[in-house]
Amino acid sequence: MTGNVGWIIIVWGFFLLVFMSIGGFFMFRKFIKVLPKQDGMSKLDWQNHYVEKSRHLWTDETKEMLEKLVSPVPAPFRDIARHSIAAKIGEVALESGEDNVTTAHCIEGYIRATPARDYRSLVSFLEKQQIDYTPYKHLLNK
Repeated sequence: MTGNVGWIIIVWGFFLLVFMSIGGFFMFRKFIKVLPKQDGMSKLDWQNHYVEKSRHLWTDETKEMLEKLVSPVPAPFRDIARHSIAAKIGEVALESGEDNVTTAHCIEGYIRATPARDYRSLVSFLEKQQIDYTPYKHLLNK
């Protein structure tokens, strides 16, 4: 009996260490995003800035497009992805100087907000949804 209890404690300790390491990794990534850059604002500050500055530019059509674009993201992470993608779309729309966010802004912002490692799934999603991304293929080659 004593040997079994020892093994249970060792296995439990191993799982505890693994799960704490995984949690620590994600907490560290979040911490890095909060650190201010040379301009004094962090990545999250800039995301909030672009979301607030572009809030009045969104139409019902582009809000639906945003929801369609974040649909493949797993539900627990969808809110964070929606905010990040909306910030990048807002940045693109503000840089273009137009009065409203367009579907073209949505597609370009979606591509720019997506990490390069996920481009393969991004392209397959856009093709499955029959969304024309050919004007933005140059962004996928970086």
